[in-house]
Amino acid sequence: MKIELRFFASVREALKTSQEVIELPASVKTVGDVRAFLMGRGGIWAEVLGPEKNLRMAYDHEMTEADTEIADGGEVAFFPPVTGG
Repeated sequence: MKIELRFFASVREALKTSQEVIELPASVKTVGDVRAFLMGRGGIWAEVLGPEKNLRMAYDHEMTEADTEIADGGEVAFFPPVTGG
């Protein structure tokens, strides 16, 4: 399955990329699985996307939870919580 990844704000800055198209193995079925797959890259990926990080996630432009199922051609986005002022 091929999806598009998008990274915003401090996540983008830390990973030094704003987007990527990636081919995922069949075992990756949810937004949470995508996060775990990317953490498996190690290094900065594991640090920035780690489970202790309070990240927001979106699937196809809608806020979502980790158990949301993904489909071929979808878009998964990661960004830090937004604060107002």
